[in-house]
Amino acid sequence: MSLARPTPASLPAEPDPRPSPIHWQTRLLEIAPGAVTWVVIALPLVLALTYPLELVAAVLVLDVYWLIRSVMVVLGIRGTFARLRQEMRIDWWQRCQDLPAEAWTDPDGAAFDPRQLYHCALIPTYTEKYEVLQATVQAWADAIYPADRKIVAIITRTTDHGGIENVGRLQEEYAGRFHRFWHILDPVLPGVVVGKSAAMAYAGPVLNDHIAAEGLDPRRVIVTDLDSDFRIHAQYMGRVSHEYAQDRQRDFRIYQPIPMFHNNIWRVPAVVHVLASAATQWQMFLHSRPYRLVTFASYSMSMQLVRDVGYWDPHVIQEDSRFFWRAFFRYGARLQVRPVCLPIYGDCPRSKTYAGTHASQYNQIKRWAWGVSDIPFVFLNMVSHPEIPFWKRAYRFALLEFNHLTWVAMPLLIFFAANVPSYFRFITELVHWYFPVAYDYSITTLSSSYAYLSAGILTVTLANVAMLIYIDESLVPARPSDWPAWRRAKSYVEIVAYPIIGIIFSVLPALESQTRLMLGRYLEYRVTEKE
Repeated sequence: MSLARPTPASLPAEPDPRPSPIHWQTRLLEIAPGAVTWVVIALPLVLALTYPLELVAAVLVLDVYWLIRSVMVVLGIRGTFARLRQEMRIDWWQRCQDLPAEAWTDPDGAAFDPRQLYHCALIPTYTEKYEVLQATVQAWADAIYPADRKIVAIITRTTDHGGIENVGRLQEEYAGRFHRFWHILDPVLPGVVVGKSAAMAYAGPVLNDHIAAEGLDPRRVIVTDLDSDFRIHAQYMGRVSHEYAQDRQRDFRIYQPIPMFHNNIWRVPAVVHVLASAATQWQMFLHSRPYRLVTFASYSMSMQLVRDVGYWDPHVIQEDSRFFWRAFFRYGARLQVRPVCLPIYGDCPRSKTYAGTHASQYNQIKRWAWGVSDIPFVFLNMVSHPEIPFWKRAYRFALLEFNHLTWVAMPLLIFFAANVPSYFRFITELVHWYFPVAYDYSITTLSSSYAYLSAGILTVTLANVAMLIYIDESLVPARPSDWPAWRRAKSYVEIVAYPIIGIIFSVLPALESQTRLMLGRYLEYRVTEKE
């Protein structure tokens, strides 16, 4: 069943949050993050010529901070891992059935029986292979939850003829297995930033209209923004229903599972495998700090929340984080992203060629890092929403800015800044006359000692990798049985290479995103190849 264009009354009420033409205040806020990052990473070059001893001492402080932070991250991941294993063993659907009526009945008499909640997968797709899309729908069908309470809605562009054909095949294959299986045709309206967010922005009102036509209560329909290659855990619907039904603040909750890029992890190069593991482990750490969680990739919330927020933003690339910020400024301190310690399995980038796979991985990280473009939106909304406690607004904004700054600057400072004075030693000798009191050659040996001390601290920090390898090995699928011994051995230790891989495939794309925003060269959405 394909759904028609919604009526104007059902379209998002909010305009493009970034004025057009861009207001000078917004433009300055776009310049600021990249400018700050470039100043921070360039500062050692100046200090190496003027205050080399102070520079290396500052780097040592950063090294100690990095050591403490890495220990905290590992402990957080370990805690999430323990909870993950526990929750994966629970029969959440049975727990839903065992809940007494008083647990899901509000004081006003409203009943949120978890057995009566609907779960709808809203799946945007473009040129996705049938096998990938079919596996996603199959996982939705296999979830332990009543079939007549499951809904699937797949979004395709009107020009994606292969995608339209795939959805038709799926509707035939899964006929009668869901309450409804809808096909939403997106015409790609003028003025939008073509990509997932625009597709979701178009489909949201369509979905809302059809749910209303079915006579369903939007507070009793849980919508999952589901990437077309993501497969939910069999207990996911029951787990979310169990918590949603009992939470008196359910109207202000978003549920975030742990994305694990494991579907094809042994069919991709080492670089992609390592970055996939790092992304999974970072999300596991954030699940140990729910106050830091921001929606990522795929997540769930009620249709009522989606409608109240004004659906998704059609003018951005980073659909997930921008949806969070729209919800935050709609609900303020009441909004919470609730961690769901169950996996949701996605594909790693994989192209037809080896080089293409690496390029696709680089572009995916660059798109994730484009979340830096949320900073102007958040700042302008922060000053215009005094009803939200100041500390809440300030903390969230500071965390957003800090995360993007440290994403780029921290690794570069830690791994390179301590050695900058030695790099510049020859240059400073040539231009010593220009820095008459800046450089004292008597500290050269001491600077070298500091560099060795810094390396020692980083070596201790890398000891935490052993725990990360253990957790990674406990989560990833079994290796192919036909692998030779050398390949199996190599796959066990690949994660040790993350510092180098991270610089090239995480720090550099993030730096490019910030620089693009600073220069006004806005990123265009590219579908990640997952051939």
